[in-house]
Amino acid sequence: MGSWIASIMVGLATLLAIPCIAPAFDNLQPGERLTLGRAVELTLRNHPRGLEMRSIAAAAHERVGEAKSALMPQVYGAAEYLRSTDNPIGNTTYLNPGFVPRITGTLHGGAPEAGQSFSTTDNFLTGVGVQQYLFDFGRVRGRIEKRTAEAEAATDVAKLADLDLIYEATQRYFALLAAAQKEKVFEKAVLQRTEQEHAAQVKAAASLTSGIDVLTAKAALARARTNLLEASNEKAVSRVALDNTMAVSPNAPPYEVVDVLTYKPVAGDVQSYFQSASKLRPDLQTLEAEARAAGAQITEVQSDFWPTFQAVAGYSAMGTGFPASNNFNAGIAVTWPIFNGFLTEHEVAEAKARRDAIRYSLADLELRIWLEVKTAFLELQTGLQAIRQAEETLAASSGQLELADKRYNAGLGNIIELTDAERFYIQDDGAYVDALYTYSVAKAKLERATGSSLSQARDR
Repeated sequence: MGSWIASIMVGLATLLAIPCIAPAFDNLQPGERLTLGRAVELTLRNHPRGLEMRSIAAAAHERVGEAKSALMPQVYGAAEYLRSTDNPIGNTTYLNPGFVPRITGTLHGGAPEAGQSFSTTDNFLTGVGVQQYLFDFGRVRGRIEKRTAEAEAATDVAKLADLDLIYEATQRYFALLAAAQKEKVFEKAVLQRTEQEHAAQVKAAASLTSGIDVLTAKAALARARTNLLEASNEKAVSRVALDNTMAVSPNAPPYEVVDVLTYKPVAGDVQSYFQSASKLRPDLQTLEAEARAAGAQITEVQSDFWPTFQAVAGYSAMGTGFPASNNFNAGIAVTWPIFNGFLTEHEVAEAKARRDAIRYSLADLELRIWLEVKTAFLELQTGLQAIRQAEETLAASSGQLELADKRYNAGLGNIIELTDAERFYIQDDGAYVDALYTYSVAKAKLERATGSSLSQARDR
């Protein structure tokens, strides 16, 4: 008894010593200079959505091994000890309900109508059985092929989740860049308006200008501070959103985004982008894998029209004492569902209908991918045109502000002309940042539509 307790205690201690397996999350370092590539890397490593889909894909791959196990020998063992009565029951015929540990017949050497006794005897049983798959006209191999295609589909679904996460991280990274850049625009505006207010007060004290200049400068400064407050809040919200995408919330350390919003001409045409999407889009590959799984399902269910062959072998030892009676068996087992109420016919028809549905879904997805690629390409071209126009507008408003400032300092212009020029310049500067952000998001959208951002993330 003491040895049993000691064994149990050792086993419990061993279990407690095994470390808990948990996903290894990556985090930012305090003061880290965060690039877009690093933000995408953190997102793919940490985000629960991606980890969930990859775990589902891993489970699907394990089902391939489960299906392949049918090709290997199946070995079973059994052992029983029963203390039971030996009362004869004659040649009674009955269907064993599964819990009656007796067989028909009478005791050897006993009377057919012997009386009932409550005395019990020992009954022993031990045995080993082996089954080996031989041939079944495609059921097992069809199931393996189906599970393999399902595993590929699950992997592609995980890739699609990663593709969406990359787009989300890219969009929010650019949003933070744009918010930080607009904050600098309004910080510069507040600095300029502060200097302008001071200059207006000096000139008013010297009776060079009227008091309206001071009030106008104060109002312009207050508006600039309000705009700066809104820009700072937008930056803080964008940072929280990016932290959430990278799954480093709620205690993300301070960091600095180091990339800049920029642009370059669009290379390639819509047809080339669509061809790239046809090769790289995970959701397209998912449906193709599901179509293969549906074809394998047809092969699997059609096998029920034919017999299944198995090799069997076994050994058993039974008796009421020792030595027990030994028995061996070996042979070929053939099973053939001759009639099952047309179940197989309906299963085949169902599998073919599912395969056709996937084909139609595949054609529909190709149409939607073409729409996504075309729309993203047009948005990217429009974004480039908007940037060029914003650059021209910003250059013009900069010249207007410079001229208005010179006129005001020379006494040829008034404060309203100067503040209007400053307001237009600030608006145009912010619009230029918005144009760069819109272009960057459109580019990320095109990369998402073609699936190229997924391969780019792997190459980083």
